[in-house]
Amino acid sequence: MHIGILVLDGVFDLGLSSILDTLALADRISASSIDRGPRFRIEIIGVRSEVRTQHGLVVPVGRPPDARPDIVIVPAMGCSQPTPLAAILSRDDTLEASERLRIWHRAGVDVAAACTGTYVLANAGVLDGAPATTSWWLSADFRTRFPRVQLDESKMVVPGPGVVTAGAALAHVDLSLWLIRRISPELASTTARYLLCDRRSSQAAYAIVDQLAHNDVAVECFERWSREHMATFNITDAAKAVGMSERTLQRHVQHVLGRSPLAYIQDLRISHAIHRLQTSDATIDRIAEEVGYKDAATLRSLLRRKTGRGMRELRGR
Repeated sequence: MHIGILVLDGVFDLGLSSILDTLALADRISASSIDRGPRFRIEIIGVRSEVRTQHGLVVPVGRPPDARPDIVIVPAMGCSQPTPLAAILSRDDTLEASERLRIWHRAGVDVAAACTGTYVLANAGVLDGAPATTSWWLSADFRTRFPRVQLDESKMVVPGPGVVTAGAALAHVDLSLWLIRRISPELASTTARYLLCDRRSSQAAYAIVDQLAHNDVAVECFERWSREHMATFNITDAAKAVGMSERTLQRHVQHVLGRSPLAYIQDLRISHAIHRLQTSDATIDRIAEEVGYKDAATLRSLLRRKTGRGMRELRGR
């Protein structure tokens, strides 16, 4: 399998190395096995002869190959906020790489990205109409910037027609394992065991709901009011505090955050409950009362659904 790693100046060191090391490990495992499974031809490519990583390391880069690779992967860029990402997307080298991605994608080459690398794919237009994920804290900005993408930031890896995207930083490993699994589930399982990497399907358990990056004053006001009135939240009072009708608030929050006001407050309550479980000896009944639930059973059910873990495991962590 011919894999091209498309790198741009300022590439995220950990993202690039995670992909290279995971694929190289799988290749070594495959080569040493009795049955001699699939092999990977890995090539670092780009639109410049060399790039510097976020930390200043020089990476020699090959020009895009004449022969089509089977898949092209874009690692994350070494920044994590909307403003520097916008600057990267407007650079000449990024625009040139975007055109190359469009050509490959139209020719039937699969394209993939993780973390902020998903911005490069979306900016190239290859995610239009496709399901995708991105770094959880950038979901609001991503959704505003690329409204044609069917974003689901709760997922760790999201495949679509000819594309696959993965979530935040260490999801580069999840993406690499997903690609290996597509060829050989056994090889992917063995590689994951060497890396001590469990199979993860969701980013939701890691998200901090009040750290979603956006530049909307009304939503910021809603978020602040919601945190202060978590235990007694109701949509009528929230709308009055923000100076909107209930219907307008519902539409506006959904547009910016990708979730309804009630879904947002539920996530906020769950986040606070997890923090209290892990930093105090308060009972589940007391915590449920603090965050606005009348009984602990409701909170237990939501915690299980959100994190996939029970009370005892959450408290142990």
